[in-house]
Amino acid sequence: MNPIATLLVGYGYAGRTFHAPLIQACRDLHLEGVVSGDPAKVAADLPGARVWPDLASALQGRTQGLVVIATPNALHARQARQALEAGMHVVVDKPFTVTVAEGQALIECARAAGRELAVFHNRRWDGDFLTLRKLLQDGRLGRVVALESRFDRFRPVRRERWREQAVAGGGLWFDLGPHLVDQALQLFGMPQRVHGQLAMLRDGAEVDDWTQVTLDYPRCKLTLSASMVVGGGLPRFAVHGTEASWIKHGLDLQESRLLAGMRPGADGFGDDPQAGLLYAGGSTPVGVPPLPGGYEAFYRELAQAIQGEGRNPVPATEALDVMRVIAAAAHSASCGDWVDPAARPAAA
Repeated sequence: MNPIATLLVGYGYAGRTFHAPLIQACRDLHLEGVVSGDPAKVAADLPGARVWPDLASALQGRTQGLVVIATPNALHARQARQALEAGMHVVVDKPFTVTVAEGQALIECARAAGRELAVFHNRRWDGDFLTLRKLLQDGRLGRVVALESRFDRFRPVRRERWREQAVAGGGLWFDLGPHLVDQALQLFGMPQRVHGQLAMLRDGAEVDDWTQVTLDYPRCKLTLSASMVVGGGLPRFAVHGTEASWIKHGLDLQESRLLAGMRPGADGFGDDPQAGLLYAGGSTPVGVPPLPGGYEAFYRELAQAIQGEGRNPVPATEALDVMRVIAAAAHSASCGDWVDPAARPAAA
């Protein structure tokens, strides 16, 4: 079967760092070109790739293939709909959309078109997350009563980029929150209520750069935190159960390796040298070798789904649940009360 013709829309951080190399690593996909306003940057990285100034130009004459949306968050819904209505399968970078209503509309559009609609929640393939899921499946922690999940950066000086500006879909909660929420929902499902705190702590901040969100489950509390001013030292995961606790430091290294030019398939690409520690009361902690990560699995599984040979790795319906929690936490932060994510209006 011929590789699936693939168009990448947007060549900023996400498109250049994640999507282009991961698409190229998938033998069932062929990256035909990029929609970008900076053709020189594309040509420097992808010699021979076509460059279009806008999505409409790239879609002319096409009735099949895959479009990957890696543009600013506020453009996701419009561009994904444009591609679906042209008959294309679609990947949308996280977050899926800016509002729940936009996500619902896109799901209906994909169903009507009979096309796959996937969302790039790549952190499902972080090695530490895969290790935690295996520990839970094996019962080594017992019944989990508390989980703390952190995703921090050390960028104390605000930068002039859309993610840090007061625009639709801007702010840290919309940037890193979807990673934290998606992992939580994969492990525990939808919470019964959500409490959120969002703050602007850096000089000149226009949008939230610090977040702390609690997901409430029967007899279990999950705390999701992110900050732009953490220099290090805090665990990525701290999980406590009735049999043991598991503490893991260090962020998955696949992103930093992609930035350094390393590509999926290279020796050690998904390896994590820092083992998590398993504590059981007063006993000496036991190191748990991390499972290897593998972001390339997303596009491999999606290509198989498009070819009718597998399942969509991140169906848009699952990403819509993430957006319900994102919206509920933002509403909670504004009203100061707990919010039921299932009860939030679709327009959120």
